[in-house]
Amino acid sequence: MKDRLTDGLYGLGWSTVKKLPEPVAERLGRTIADTVWKRRGKGVLRLESNLARVVPDATPERLAELSRAGMRSYLRYWMESFRLPSWSRERVRDGVDVTGVHHLTAGLEAGKGVVVALPHLGNWDLAGAWVAGKLDTPFTTVAERLKPESLYDRFVAYRESLGMEVLPHTGGAAFGTLARRLRAGGLVCLVADRDLSASGVEVKFFGDTARMPAGPAMLAQHTGAALLPVTLWYDGPVMRGRIHPPVDVPETGTRAEKTSAMTQALADAFATGIAEHPEDWHMLQRLWLADLEPRPGGAAAGEAS
Repeated sequence: MKDRLTDGLYGLGWSTVKKLPEPVAERLGRTIADTVWKRRGKGVLRLESNLARVVPDATPERLAELSRAGMRSYLRYWMESFRLPSWSRERVRDGVDVTGVHHLTAGLEAGKGVVVALPHLGNWDLAGAWVAGKLDTPFTTVAERLKPESLYDRFVAYRESLGMEVLPHTGGAAFGTLARRLRAGGLVCLVADRDLSASGVEVKFFGDTARMPAGPAMLAQHTGAALLPVTLWYDGPVMRGRIHPPVDVPETGTRAEKTSAMTQALADAFATGIAEHPEDWHMLQRLWLADLEPRPGGAAAGEAS
């Protein structure tokens, strides 16, 4: 019943919200965000806890202000996502402004492929639609298997409608396909600021230890593709972005050591963007290892993404 209800609510969003006039959808998003924020539920409290690490000198009043802005940003992401399939190419183009694009175009022109890695900042789906439309560059990404299956199918169909090839994130099978796309000179885009699996790479992130996925760094090593961190943020009606300089593969060290160093470089770039725009970081789950609940035997238990 819960799965059917969840699927139905998302379906309602894609079928109804996209038909609303934009100012109405914006007001609806702010109203929902403010209502959820005032209830002080688990997600809001976790967001504030995460933001306290990002802005360690913030007063309780400042953290509350940031978390309220964060919930508004998060609901803006959802309102935009529900409406994106109905946006024109011009609307997508005019709604996004990105610096450092030369890093991406140079990587693609080199013919070895490009891996773009992003944190949960701003609207990564809108950024993807911009890349597919403005730069006329299709790309491949992965999506977590959601329950019910019909909800996963909705997300796949939605992202494919924006110009993405979507692979299921199960059992590591996607890695080989991503590598083939890169060796053919293609573009791979991955959200990469949270990985609670045993294969996650430990990084220092805002002064404490977190895990981030090894995939972006490993793909760059295996294929010779450029690895580019990207950060996004909202600026009034426009979403802005920065494509950071490439993360190089270290010249020495084992494969694991190289992967660790490259993933740390990604974490550092992510931290720069998050520190500049903390209200646009949509991290409502546990991230740092110190915040995870211990399982019997000492392993950490996280929350679902």
